[in-house]
Amino acid sequence: MSYFGEFRVNWRSLLATFIGIATGSTLAHYTMSLFAPELIAAFGWSKAQFALVGSLPMITVLLVPFAGRFTDRFGARIAGTLGFIAMSLGFLAFSAMSGNIAEFFAIWVMQHIFGMLTTSLVFTRVIVERFDNARGTALSILMIGAPASGAVVAPLLGGLIAAEGWRAGFVALAVVSAIGGLLCITLMGGNKKCAVDQKPRVRLTRVELLSLVRNRTFLLIVGGMFLINIPQVFASSQLKLIVLANGVTDQIATWMVSLYAIGVIVGRTTFGLALDRVPAHVVAICALSLPALGFLILAAHVDMTWLLAAGVLVIGIAQGAEGDVGAYMISRHFGLKNYSLLFGFVKAGLDAGGAVGSLILSYTLHVTDSYGTFLLLSTATTIIGAVCFFLTGIGRPVFQETLHEAKST
Repeated sequence: MSYFGEFRVNWRSLLATFIGIATGSTLAHYTMSLFAPELIAAFGWSKAQFALVGSLPMITVLLVPFAGRFTDRFGARIAGTLGFIAMSLGFLAFSAMSGNIAEFFAIWVMQHIFGMLTTSLVFTRVIVERFDNARGTALSILMIGAPASGAVVAPLLGGLIAAEGWRAGFVALAVVSAIGGLLCITLMGGNKKCAVDQKPRVRLTRVELLSLVRNRTFLLIVGGMFLINIPQVFASSQLKLIVLANGVTDQIATWMVSLYAIGVIVGRTTFGLALDRVPAHVVAICALSLPALGFLILAAHVDMTWLLAAGVLVIGIAQGAEGDVGAYMISRHFGLKNYSLLFGFVKAGLDAGGAVGSLILSYTLHVTDSYGTFLLLSTATTIIGAVCFFLTGIGRPVFQETLHEAKST
């Protein structure tokens, strides 16, 4: 099928996944930093305590491959349905919190155990099954859903929180997630063009799994994803606090949360198109090393708003490529028969990196009460992680399949 023909046939699935990723777990990722100042003020939590929220994926990270296998076995619709129910109920639970930070952490953990079924782990499978020639572009369109949601929701939610309070903000997120989930699941069920889902799954044997975990390319992808996501807590819960620490007003800080999301959109569009035309490892080194520049700007503690905005924008543009690159590399190097399981390991690396980064941030805040040390460390891990992705282009991976083999599974 031609490049544009794939979009003509599969547009409904693409729209469904776009809506799904925009209204699922990503809502918590792009908006939690907006709640941070309000929750800290309301309940007397410290910044170091709140930073620990990013370490909670340590609890769920081992479950991610099982979620991937669940998706491989039962399909994206069932997985997504469970995930959206959990996300909506979780937001409602946040709105009723009493102030114990352990309660906040418990809700977050339960929401995200099932909420991982509303992430790229599920939705990229739908895309890689249906797109081949336009796979990189389709993945970028899908992944744009998350930052597009952040760019639109952040300023609206910020205004709602300022006017009605943080509890109303969580209720609004619950409603948005429920409506988005309903639209996603309904649209996803309408595409019967792809027969991959109707074919029997080929199980990954124990011997294959052991060979996989020793495979150089696989280890580089997972390890690289871990390293580049150590700064993940920056965007998920600390962005507004970090820019406020540089002396900007609350209104400008909220605007920068939206600017970050816009940068991710630009990055995912640009680098997604590049994946269909340029070797993935080249795209990776160019895209994934760029956040280092933004981290250095923020670590310098400058008081120029335009320079801070440039730093946030650069981080967003560069980090917009990670989901596209990871999903694309797994689908090309290892085929589709166990895609969600294998991508589950990659996402586990992503979540583990964010969790370790949060622990590091909490410790450095406790010791120094400054974000500078963490931002400098993030600069180093980002560059090393980008190099790991680049090294996947050297040599032929053991598990690589031809396109014909991938389609026949």
